[in-house]
Amino acid sequence: MSGTTTAREQRAADVPRHRHRRGLGAGGVNRWAVLVVLCVSLLLVALDATVLHVAVPAVTEDLRPSATGLLWIVDIYPLVAASLLILFGTLGDRVGRRRVLLLGYGVFSLASAIAALASTPHVLVAARALLGVGGAMIMPATLSILRQVFPERRERAMAIGIWSAVAAVGAAVGPLLGGLLLEHFWWGSVFLINIPLMAACLLAGRWLLPESIGERDGPWDVLGALLAAAGLFGVVLGVKRVGGAAALLAPATALPLIAGVLLLVLFARRQRRRRYPLVDLAMLSRPAFGTSVGCIVLAMLALVGLQLIATQYLQLVLGLSPLQTGVRMVPLTCAAMAAGLLGSRLLQWLGPRSMVALGFLLTAAAVLSLLWTGQEDRPAPLIAGFLLLGFGLEMTLFGAYESMLSDAPPDQAGTAAAIGETSYQLGAGIGIALLGSVMNAVYAPAVATVPGVPRVSGRAAGNSLAEAYEVAGGLHGPAAGALRATARVAFVHGLHTTLVVSAGLLLVGAAAALRLPRHMECGEGRADTERPAASARSAAAPGADGERPGEPSGAGRSTMLPPARRGADPGRPAARTAVRP
Repeated sequence: MSGTTTAREQRAADVPRHRHRRGLGAGGVNRWAVLVVLCVSLLLVALDATVLHVAVPAVTEDLRPSATGLLWIVDIYPLVAASLLILFGTLGDRVGRRRVLLLGYGVFSLASAIAALASTPHVLVAARALLGVGGAMIMPATLSILRQVFPERRERAMAIGIWSAVAAVGAAVGPLLGGLLLEHFWWGSVFLINIPLMAACLLAGRWLLPESIGERDGPWDVLGALLAAAGLFGVVLGVKRVGGAAALLAPATALPLIAGVLLLVLFARRQRRRRYPLVDLAMLSRPAFGTSVGCIVLAMLALVGLQLIATQYLQLVLGLSPLQTGVRMVPLTCAAMAAGLLGSRLLQWLGPRSMVALGFLLTAAAVLSLLWTGQEDRPAPLIAGFLLLGFGLEMTLFGAYESMLSDAPPDQAGTAAAIGETSYQLGAGIGIALLGSVMNAVYAPAVATVPGVPRVSGRAAGNSLAEAYEVAGGLHGPAAGALRATARVAFVHGLHTTLVVSAGLLLVGAAAALRLPRHMECGEGRADTERPAASARSAAAPGADGERPGEPSGAGRSTMLPPARRGADPGRPAARTAVRP
C-alpha cells in the first residue's frame, strides 16, 4: 500500500549498504563469483572466434567445401554475431539480461554439438551461424550484468580489467588450443570442448547470476531491431569482402554495403522519431560515451589489420611455422593481460582522458618501432614492440570501455555494451579492409613487372605473398628467384607503409581522447541523475506505445533481482533494489 514499507522491502533497500563488507553485489549476490561465470563464458566465445583457423586444413580435407564455402565456414560466425549484438543487447534490457545470457549458453552448446557432428559444408555453415547467434546473446549480456553487479566505479573498473584480460587470452589461446586438440583428435573436437564448459556456466549461472532488467517503457521495437540487424549484416559483409581483396565496386560487395547503410539510416531516423526508441541515440552525443565508442573503433581500425599483416610477415617472410608464429605473439597477449589487471589502478591515477590518450601514444610508438623489421629475423626488437603494443592497446580499450559503461544509464547497460561490441567488430572489419588496401597498393605494382615473369603471372603474384611463392614455384630459371626476392622486398615495404598509416590513425585517436573526462568520478553516477526530464515525461505524458496514462513507467531505473527471489509468489510484491553507481 502507498506510504507503507514492509520489513522485506527495508532489508532489500539496506543491501547496498553492506555489499562492500560482505563481498556481495546488488540483491545479495556474490559479485566475484558472478564475475567468474561471466569471464568463463566470455572466454569460450573469444576462443571460438579463432580456434577454427588452425582446423581449416582438416575441415577442407574431410568435408571438401568449395573455396566460397570455406570462406563462409570461417566468416559466418563473426558476421552473424556482429549483426545481432544490438538486437540481443536491447532485448536483454527489456526481458532480463540473465534470461538472454542463459538462453545464449544453451544456443551456443547446441550449435557446438551440431558443428562437431557436421557431415556437409552446409551443415557446418548453419552451425557456425547458430554459434554467432549464441555469441551475440552472450557478449553484451556479460558486460551489462557486470555493469549492474559492480555499481561502485572503482570495483567495476577492476572487474572490467579482468574481463578484458580474459577476452585477450581467449583470442590468443584459440589457435594454440586448436592445434593441441588436432594433434590428438579430429577437427570436431574444437567445437565439442565448448559443451561441458557451457553446461557448467549454465548451471552456475542459474544459481549465481542475478536478474537485471532495464526500463520497460513502451513496446520493444521489433521492426527497429530487424532494421539494425539487417543493416549491420550488410555493412559487415561488404567490409569483409573488401578486406578479402574483393573489388569495392563489384556487385557482391557494393550492394550489401549500400543496402546496409540505407537500412542503418532508416533505423536511425526511426529511433529519433519514436517516443520510446530501441536505442537512445542521444547517448552518442554524450562526450564520454560517444568519444569512447570512437576510440574503440579507431584502436581496432589501426590494429586488427596490422595484426593480420604481421602474422603473414612472420610466416612468409621470416619462415616461422604457425606454432612458432603463435608463440612469437604471446608477449603481446601477456602485455595486454597485465594492462587489463593494472587498468583499475592506472585509471584512478591517470583518469580516463590521460589513460586512453597515453595508451594510443604508446601503441603508436610500438607500431613505429616495428619499422626496424626487415627480411632478417630480429627477435629482441620484435618482442619489445609486441610488448609495448599489447600494453598500450589494452590501456586504450580498457579506458574506453570503462568510460563508456560508466557514462551510460544503468537501465540501458545492455544497449551500451552492444554498441561497444559492435563498434569493436566494425573497427576490426574496416581496419582489415583499409590497411589491406594500403598494403596491396604498395605491394601489387612492385611484383607486376618483374623481369622474366609473364604479365599474367605477375598479376597473380600481386594478390598476396603466398600466391607469389606459388607462382614462383611454377617458373624456371632465374625468374623464379627474382620473383621471390622482389615479392619479399615489396611485402616488407608495404608493411612499413601500413605501420606509418596505423600510427597516424592512433595519433588521431590520441587527439580524440582529449574529449574524455579528466578525472575518474567515483561518486554518484551521472547516468542516474541526468534523466529526470525523461522520467517525468514518461510518468506524466498521456499513454503512448502501449502505456496507460498515469501508470508508473520506471524510466531511468534498473532493477536487480537476487536468484532466490525469482521463484517468489507472483501474487505478492517482490522487493526490488535500485542499483545506482
